[in-house]
Amino acid sequence: MSEFNIFTLKNGIRVVHKEVTYTKIVHCGFILDIGSRDESKELQGLAHCWEHMAFKGTVKRKSIQIINRLEVLGGELNAYTTKEKICFYASLLDVHYEKAMELLKDITFYSTFPQKEMEKEKSVILEEMLMYQDTPEEAIQDHFEGLVFNSHPLGYNILGTEESVKSFRTETFKKFIKENLDTSKIVFSSIGNFPFKKVKELAEKHFSDIPASHSSKKRTPFKKYKPVTVVKEKPITQAHCVIGRNAYSIKDKKRIPFFMLTNILGGPGLNSRLNLSLREKYGLVYNIDANYSPFIDTGLIEIYFGTEKKQLDKSIGLVLKELKKLKTTSLSTTQLHNSKEQLMGQLAMAEESNISLMQLMGKSILDLGYIDTIEDIFALIRKISSKELLALANELFDEDELTFLKYIPQ
Repeated sequence: MSEFNIFTLKNGIRVVHKEVTYTKIVHCGFILDIGSRDESKELQGLAHCWEHMAFKGTVKRKSIQIINRLEVLGGELNAYTTKEKICFYASLLDVHYEKAMELLKDITFYSTFPQKEMEKEKSVILEEMLMYQDTPEEAIQDHFEGLVFNSHPLGYNILGTEESVKSFRTETFKKFIKENLDTSKIVFSSIGNFPFKKVKELAEKHFSDIPASHSSKKRTPFKKYKPVTVVKEKPITQAHCVIGRNAYSIKDKKRIPFFMLTNILGGPGLNSRLNLSLREKYGLVYNIDANYSPFIDTGLIEIYFGTEKKQLDKSIGLVLKELKKLKTTSLSTTQLHNSKEQLMGQLAMAEESNISLMQLMGKSILDLGYIDTIEDIFALIRKISSKELLALANELFDEDELTFLKYIPQ
């Protein structure tokens, strides 16, 4: 039996399922290849607002009926928006799987976006914006993405702006969905204690009547990265800093090796080079990490930390010192082996989260057309060489090509 089973409905929607026999919980959801990068500048935040409004009424349900449908069964209904995806998903006991499928179909394809509910939800989103603005470690990363991607849609804040959110109307959503919805770019992903045959039968029963839709809209590739340095004074007590630049795309063969390099530099392990230097050796930070986010045509590498204002320059210097080491000193055989084992262990533990794996399955089908098994990924990791990591560090960690964003206490 294949680890992942996939089939395509006549309307173009793909269904992917992984049978897991040891659980009574099913996780499932629709992943749409639509995100904040598909918005116009004037309509920033529309995809995220759609995510909110999907719960506010459909052709046959009011908001309270949507909320109660799974909650009274002990289940959870949720959604999220990224730069390139919208996901509506549910987790609940497997005996209620069919109810989740029907409800997810309803909110994904038959939302009515009632104006009265929209006015209330706008206020909720504006409060969400204020919450992020009051959290500098969150706000600085959104700001940083805007600097790296400049005026490109990848630089848009997922939440939008106060002006754009206030402008949304029922017609705005309907027009956006008509322009962007393409059933060949939608995946229903599922993990649970069901044979694939059963999932296929239920999907055909509930999803076959969803009208096929096609979009000719093309995403604008990102091509014009230019490094900048920005310093902002803020009413905060700690200095915050992000350092990074554009990086490799999802389809680039360098993606897995660069993910490993990023893990060595500032991954979640306490033995990451940045943590050992800035926290363990010098005590300058409470938390420091490096994150690599690949997109369909580019990517983003960012290093974040917060520290005392007087320690900011020293901290930046230590970060650059670690980057220089990666560019000039190859990993020893033992270091390379240990780094591979650490990454493979982290990935294996992450795959134990069925809800995360369900979402990853759908995203992989949309972005790549297939899903790598954990062993496929392990095989790629085992092939990585010290020479390869050294070359990647020299490609992307040139100090003159890095963008710096600093928030300084007033």
